[in-house]
Amino acid sequence: MNDPALAAWLGRLQEMSFSQAREAVRHAYPPERRMTGPQLAGYLERRTYALASSTRRDGRPHAAPTLFSMYAEAFWLPTLAGAARLSNVRSHPWLALSILEGEHDTHAAVLTEGPAEVVTTVPADVQSITEVRNSGGSLDWATAWLRMTPQRLFSFAEVGWPGVSSSS
Repeated sequence: MNDPALAAWLGRLQEMSFSQAREAVRHAYPPERRMTGPQLAGYLERRTYALASSTRRDGRPHAAPTLFSMYAEAFWLPTLAGAARLSNVRSHPWLALSILEGEHDTHAAVLTEGPAEVVTTVPADVQSITEVRNSGGSLDWATAWLRMTPQRLFSFAEVGWPGVSSSS
């Protein structure tokens, strides 16, 4: 199910992100611990939920778990009417997503952020992809969607993470 175009895009996005990152970030995420484009695509296709972080009108942080899909070089998040993240994104049009798994020497993480917008209509492909990711469940409850176009993406995979070969 690994899409070569998705893998290439994610790989390019990550390389650009690290090339513009500060030394502290590059040190914390050394090249040998970063996922490759194909690993990123596989990991993100397999993960269903992310922690979405936004900023409230008064500047306080807000974080909540969310279903997500990727389509057309963006992350799409179905959202309920009245959800805090809708008004947050309208006030501060930016989201950060954290997708994590594992513990200690088997953990992996993808962190991404970028401008976001509230949309009420999504492409049919987004709807169907997200329904599949939602175990085939209907998304009738999604009255709005957030589309985040990532500007930065960082990954880390510890030595024992199952997606890393021992020769990495």
